Amino acid sequence: MNIINRHNDLPWALYREYDNQIDELNLNENIEHLGWSFACHTDIPRLRQGLVGAQFWAAWVNCTKQYKDAPRQCFDQVDVILRFVEKYDQTFQLVTTADGINTAFDDGKIGSMIGLEGGHCIDNSLATLRMFYNLGVRYMTLTHSCNTPWADNWKVDVDNSTVGGPVHGGLTDFGKKVVLEMNRLGMLVDISHVSRQSMIDTLQTTKAPIIFSHSSAFAYCNHYRNVQDDVLQLTKENRGVVMVNFYSHYVNCAPNLQEGDGNLTQVADHIDYIKDLIGVDFVGIGADYDGVDVLPEGLADVSTYPELFAELVRRGWSDDEMEKLAGLNLIRVFKEVEDVSFN
Repeated sequence: MNIINRHNDLPWALYREYDNQIDELNLNENIEHLGWSFACHTDIPRLRQGLVGAQFWAAWVNCTKQYKDAPRQCFDQVDVILRFVEKYDQTFQLVTTADGINTAFDDGKIGSMIGLEGGHCIDNSLATLRMFYNLGVRYMTLTHSCNTPWADNWKVDVDNSTVGGPVHGGLTDFGKKVVLEMNRLGMLVDISHVSRQSMIDTLQTTKAPIIFSHSSAFAYCNHYRNVQDDVLQLTKENRGVVMVNFYSHYVNCAPNLQEGDGNLTQVADHIDYIKDLIGVDFVGIGADYDGVDVLPEGLADVSTYPELFAELVRRGWSDDEMEKLAGLNLIRVFKEVEDVSFN
């Protein structure tokens, strides 16, 4: 079984720790001992141990760069992904299509796809969006944890939020144009990080299935980065997929708060919750490795995916169900997004 993880922030770690000087790090070695400022979850030996067959690498820059040089810095992060995929071409293979994922599997490579984490990267420009697509970007998260001039982020749903509540009331007219242009291009629309109303507006606007690249179930853990039940139902109607995040704060909170950072069984509970509510065809994995500083016990790094699947086996999941969770659901959505772009 090949596991497709929809969100990994190794590119940001390369920027943060090495200023994108990729030759200063050997990903062919286990690097968990390096003692980065936080995280150190990903390298080639642990990806192989974790049975990772494909990976969306996130190109992200801080929201403080919005209205400044966010597009240039986001292009830098796309560049570093392209460079490390090329450097380690015996392991990684750049993928820009759904069929390309299966080709990478057949070649014994880890299919490497690019996701743009935050609409602030395009600086209100559809032309910039198109340039990112031309470089290989195949999903964009509409916001990060800040509003753009055309979409509200999740923090507007939090009482006493520092952003002062809803600014746009979801997506603006231009925000809807962004979604439709992504449909036209064949770029997956990611609505992790956005506000509840932005989620609903996107689901009512898009002509193609959406993804939540790294979000969990709100009913199980009441954090506004997670997805509420009615939005989960809309996602089923849309034929999209929710990729469960492993970040402790999105996994382990009321009404199911446990001591410490939580544990692997809670992540399985989120997966089961989504499966039971809307079906196994609409859930996947979006771990957020190298983008978070605390993880549940049992899911310390990219080598631990098999432990999660072993837990699901204990819960009675079938092989077919686990294959859908592992990657077939994402491939199906990717193909349907491509089909919309062709019409």
